[in-house]
Amino acid sequence: MPRMSSHATPTIRPITLDADGVTLSALLAEPAGAVPRAVIVALHGGGMRAGYFDSRARPGLSLLRLGAQLGYTVLAVDRPGYGRSAARLPRGLALEEAAPVLWAALADFAARHHTGEGLFLVAHSNGGKLALAAAADDEEYGDMLIGLDISGLGHRLAVAPHQLPGPDRRGDWRKHWGALRLYPPDAFRLGQTLISPVPETEADQGPSWPELYPRLAARVRVPVRFTFAVQEQWWRCDDAAVAELTRAFVTAPVRVDHQPDAGHNISLGWAARAYHLRVCAFLEECLLARVAARPLRSPVGATA
Repeated sequence: MPRMSSHATPTIRPITLDADGVTLSALLAEPAGAVPRAVIVALHGGGMRAGYFDSRARPGLSLLRLGAQLGYTVLAVDRPGYGRSAARLPRGLALEEAAPVLWAALADFAARHHTGEGLFLVAHSNGGKLALAAAADDEEYGDMLIGLDISGLGHRLAVAPHQLPGPDRRGDWRKHWGALRLYPPDAFRLGQTLISPVPETEADQGPSWPELYPRLAARVRVPVRFTFAVQEQWWRCDDAAVAELTRAFVTAPVRVDHQPDAGHNISLGWAARAYHLRVCAFLEECLLARVAARPLRSPVGATA
């Protein structure tokens, strides 16, 4: 992993992305004075916003700041139906419609910014569904994709479908958080600014995820890491469920980790820094694997 920069705290600024006529809002942090080694694209969960990955409750918890300090660009995107696109897409989009919109937005970003080795998707909860759908729909942009790191998402619900959050219900808030001791006190006050209604189409598609998941996973070709908080309460993460989760991948290498001292909203809790460091470590492993897979070039003048 690259050394932590000693430069000043990275600047985080709002930007917009043009997804073939649909405007998505996002937060951007870039490494100071350097071309990024890669771009971390962060996709928030249901009922949240891009700021989920920029916790201000305590120094060091923000993925945007940490990633930029480690030499990556970090782009946290408001998914279709959230943020700037909510007025244009008040019902949101189904996954098969949202994936090409995301790719179009990322193509717009890549046309205007350095992307280094490519794009690495970091996603939470329902954002992980979009990350998997985008990775499965990579025919045009697949060479840009490095890997996926997903937290707070399984494939077998630990609750009844009617308990999931929707446009008119937030679900059991304790399932989002787990034990309150796992979060800085300011996390709940500051978190109020991140809350956004779950678009109707996203909520309607939620109960069908167990059937949709294996079809998407089978088409993913890049490395994938899942992380479950120790106090994850929305998804089953027992040994049998994890074994079934990983079997769905046909060609992609996949691993499953468990984050100690964390609830579902890992990136807002005390464990955020430890989790984000593991995200960046997995990205480093994916980059190393890409280098190792490239054809070996003989030095100039070398003979057999």
